[in-house]
Amino acid sequence: MADTTLPLAISMGEPAGIGPDLILRLYARQAELRLPPFIVFGHFDFLAARAARLGLSIRLEHSMPTEAAARFANALPVVHVEGLVPDKPGEPTALSGKVVIESIAQATNATVTGACRGLVTAPIHKAVLYTAGFKYPGHTEFLAALCDRDGNLSMPVMMLAHEELRVVPATIHVPIRDVPGLLTQELVAETGRIVAHDLRTRFGIAAPRLGFAGLNPHAGEGGKIGTEDLDIVAPAVAQLQHEGIMAEGPIPADTLFYLPHWRHYDAVIAMYHDQALIPIKTVAFDEAVNVTLGLPIVRTSPDHGTAFDLAGTGKGSDASFLAALRLADRLTGGQA
Repeated sequence: MADTTLPLAISMGEPAGIGPDLILRLYARQAELRLPPFIVFGHFDFLAARAARLGLSIRLEHSMPTEAAARFANALPVVHVEGLVPDKPGEPTALSGKVVIESIAQATNATVTGACRGLVTAPIHKAVLYTAGFKYPGHTEFLAALCDRDGNLSMPVMMLAHEELRVVPATIHVPIRDVPGLLTQELVAETGRIVAHDLRTRFGIAAPRLGFAGLNPHAGEGGKIGTEDLDIVAPAVAQLQHEGIMAEGPIPADTLFYLPHWRHYDAVIAMYHDQALIPIKTVAFDEAVNVTLGLPIVRTSPDHGTAFDLAGTGKGSDASFLAALRLADRLTGGQA
């Protein structure tokens, strides 16, 4: 368990988006919300300008992680990342791409090395990052590369969580037409192993129960509506059962996500992105948290994007970011 006297690390995310706003707004209420100490990795002057734009009377201080907890009650600790970051809400620019990438890298490194006990990432805008040399499909893959110090890192897995409801997509940002070809027995089984492991070690669930959604309608109906569930999902579930993991499936997705059924499992593994995200966003659009499993660190993130139209306005819900902070705190031994 991480040292709870250490701060959580926060990467500031896309400057033109709502992420910095939410960090600053939550810090302004840190005493009221009893937030765990955190330190922001980002551009100091930009964060000060955005706080002023939002009318927030808060102090920012240059800080190191070792100083953050002591300073947190009186000032927002910031690790300054050099670069050009204009305060132009809703107007993403390639100028800030390198700062965003570096803020993620530094926040992750501080967590991997133990200077911070967990990582919370604000939303990014990948189109801007690509112009700055970003070479990864997404945030999760970049974090996995940053954490992989010896070439033995397990596969990163994305979980969306809200209270006791948790769902994991086996495939993520790929076209629907590619999903059947990407699903393999080993992918489904390895996803289940990682989920079960992290539910035990991070969430404290001694004997996790996993439900696996079928890919096809009615879970293939015995092979009459596609054979993937018979050929891939069912053998993967049987393999996990043989390894001592409590797994069931394939289960028709249209009944699996009926809330009384969903709550029977500690996590549900879906076969593709929307099969997983539609149900969790239906029940908890503003409060679900993105958790990356399979990393040597705890990483959470709000389950929303950059919301360019709300940036700099002081509007928009901070519930998901708050939930991400609280979950990172709880998974690293805190009481939030």
